[in-house]
Amino acid sequence: MDRDSQLELYGAVADRLKEAHARVRTLQVPDEVRMTLSRKLLAITAASKRDLAAAARRLDRFIDDLDESRFPDDGTA
Repeated sequence: MDRDSQLELYGAVADRLKEAHARVRTLQVPDEVRMTLSRKLLAITAASKRDLAAAARRLDRFIDDLDESRFPDDGTA
């Protein structure tokens, strides 16, 4: 991946992470579920520093789960 493509992907992932964090903050779910979702986002953020493409795929799955209202039931998943 050339430098311009990587910078573009980095910008897209950063924007989507911000959007996902905002969505999680506004969810009407128990605090434990919100904390679990926030931790997952933090893990994706950390992963983006090592493998940006893999983090982008994880973020896609995370956002798909949000779109489909697939949340952990008790905050442990």
